[in-house]
Amino acid sequence: MSDSFHQTLARQGSFLLERFFRLRENQTTVRSEFLGGLTTFITMAYIVVVNPQILSKAGIPVEGVVFATCISAAVATLVMGLYANYPIALAPGMSLNAYFTYVVCLGMHVPWQTALGVIFFSGVFFLLLTVTRVREQIVNGIPGCLKHSTAGGIGMFIAFVGLRNANLVVANPATFVSLGSFANHEAQLACLGLGIMLVLMTRKVTGAILIGVLVTTLIGIFRHMSSWPTAVFSWPHPAATWLKLDLRGALHLGLFEIIFVFLFVDLFDNVGTLVGVCEQGGFVKDGKIPRVGRVLISDAVGTIVGSLTGTSTVTSYIESAAGVAAGARTGLSNVFVAGLFLLAAFCSPLAAAIPGYATAPALILVGALMTESIGRVDWNDFTEAIPAFVTLLATPLTFSIATGLSLGLISYTLVKVAAGKFRDVSPIIWILTVLFIFRYIYLAAG
Repeated sequence: MSDSFHQTLARQGSFLLERFFRLRENQTTVRSEFLGGLTTFITMAYIVVVNPQILSKAGIPVEGVVFATCISAAVATLVMGLYANYPIALAPGMSLNAYFTYVVCLGMHVPWQTALGVIFFSGVFFLLLTVTRVREQIVNGIPGCLKHSTAGGIGMFIAFVGLRNANLVVANPATFVSLGSFANHEAQLACLGLGIMLVLMTRKVTGAILIGVLVTTLIGIFRHMSSWPTAVFSWPHPAATWLKLDLRGALHLGLFEIIFVFLFVDLFDNVGTLVGVCEQGGFVKDGKIPRVGRVLISDAVGTIVGSLTGTSTVTSYIESAAGVAAGARTGLSNVFVAGLFLLAAFCSPLAAAIPGYATAPALILVGALMTESIGRVDWNDFTEAIPAFVTLLATPLTFSIATGLSLGLISYTLVKVAAGKFRDVSPIIWILTVLFIFRYIYLAAG
């Protein structure tokens, strides 16, 4: 009777998962979602270590930031998975934590408590913009050629990051960048990891990217290039940053510009990431992202939670494309990612054990896969090809998804108007174009 009872529970559990996440409709399984979620987590687990290192420069206690990073990522990722049913994980954004530390706190001498108050208000504004469907209109109003080229540009962007992390591309004063030295042991292991992933993916082995990352890590440990985790568990210390934000100080008139910058950068970085991952996973329908309003709720909620616990703005992570490439198709993978982030709050030494050269091949390979979307651009139409090219080129060269998308939008409006195709430029594109132009004028004047 016990076996029968357990079998009944298992069947009921499978039925509930199928009904809630629509696994069969999305042509996936619990196993594929787990592997996809695990792959996504491993490729972005570095944030658990790197985010505290960056924010600590602003004076925020490291132990508090570790907890805040894991909790805000878990909450936002879970909201995305359960409410929007997409395999897109979220965590504190890398570019935004650098802006928080080096520009706001160190450059403008704003106390980190006040800066966290700014993050809180930017999160509330994000939530209001989402509820009023302003953000949804922006996402769905982006032309198809820019959506496709944004995905390709992000692919080149993250591939470049992977090449840099692997020391396969290095700085060169004469040619800007050049090929790294294969005498570098990290470059050797990164190439080995990339080779393993390519062979496994060619053989259609499920979880090829994850296997490649783990094998590369183990080889690095045995070659004494990395170390085994110093411990398995470490107790989190949230009190150092919990509810330390200064809301009154954040309301100071001079800080409204900072709030706007956080809003602006996160809005378009997030839009670019969403478009890229959704293109990669085949989630875009008729040029639009279904349930995009629900998608955009998640980073707003995550940012608010992050400000309360002690970290900078939360945004969607392009590393989610690694999980999609590994088989993730629904929000169930996000449930696994959220659970792993919660565990990481107690097991940060394990997350820190994955070296950069082991995840670099995953970024290179996923970047290559994402460039597939470039083929959907109508390259025979000059007014479609030029904006796509500008976006594709600017994203990796400026090291900014937001800059690539903004320059693409400006060029799109310019060539469409020049060709007399006024109807192709929607009101939302006109508004964004004007805002972007004023932004660049402001930056030039500054």
